[in-house]
Amino acid sequence: MTVSDQSISETAQRDVVTDVLADIVAATRTGSVAYGRTRLSGPWSIAFAPRSIATVHVVITGAYYLTPDGGEPILLAQGDVALLPSGIGHVVSDAVGRRARPFEEVFGGTLEGMSSADLVLEGEGPITGLLCGAYLLKHAPHHPFTESLPAVVHITAGQARGSSLAAALGLLAAEVDGDSPGAPAVVASLLDLLFVYVLRSWLVTRAGGAEGWARALQDPAVGTALALVHGDPGRPWTVQALAQAAGASQTGFSRRFTTLTGQTPMAYVTAWRMTVAARLLREGQAPLRRIAREVGYDSEFAFARAFKRVVGQPPGRYRAAHRPEHGPLAGLRSASPLP
Repeated sequence: MTVSDQSISETAQRDVVTDVLADIVAATRTGSVAYGRTRLSGPWSIAFAPRSIATVHVVITGAYYLTPDGGEPILLAQGDVALLPSGIGHVVSDAVGRRARPFEEVFGGTLEGMSSADLVLEGEGPITGLLCGAYLLKHAPHHPFTESLPAVVHITAGQARGSSLAAALGLLAAEVDGDSPGAPAVVASLLDLLFVYVLRSWLVTRAGGAEGWARALQDPAVGTALALVHGDPGRPWTVQALAQAAGASQTGFSRRFTTLTGQTPMAYVTAWRMTVAARLLREGQAPLRRIAREVGYDSEFAFARAFKRVVGQPPGRYRAAHRPEHGPLAGLRSASPLP
């Protein structure tokens, strides 16, 4: 393989990873991105309660500590980004050990209801500027990749340098600092992309030592098969067809797929189909027979039975119980410093 061929191959593999990650993120989230641009002067310490939102923190200026529940403090510096994909509770503060106040008490509202709010906490200490975003998460089914992520995905400015993530962060900083028309919409769109870019950068930092799903996405054969299933979940896939498309023997491919993902190829096909179906049920009003066909089932009854087995409840009941969450938060105000 020439250097040029290798470069093309590596680019194609990155595209596969990005496409699959984007699908997983889209299936994991529900509702719109909410965010707040925040300027904090010490002393300050703010607690975020655990809930069904993923939180992202982008350091625009200054530095601060992020301490996940049950974990050690992580120093975030200018240009760093931290994603908390599971909604774990955490504290952000200008110093370790400072008494924290709940976000709702400090700013008078909930993070997930926020819509391009400007939050200010004025004190006597150094100024820290940050962007905090919230992604509403669905309740089920859970994807094994997101289940395998650490409580905090921390990407430093140095690790992000030269990547799409760094470019997105630069655009975010410019939009936050500027006063251009349409800036809130641009920031929300960039934050939407940020989820995928952070996860992709995290995978790059683990190259060579990745295990499980992190390695599966980067594996040429398994990654190719995942991209095919994600690209056309309704196709009548078989292990033989996936192995052939991935350029591997059926036995070797099946063994490798199961080892890396923890599921057999066909078990994953079924699980992903139900994940896609769940998103269609949450986000639209298409009849069940149409959704069944889109995810590879000729029979509405067979689809409903598979959905209940994977998700835990019939599709009609799932749709009724998972209406989209929405609604901006009003009335956020400047807050006084900690006593």
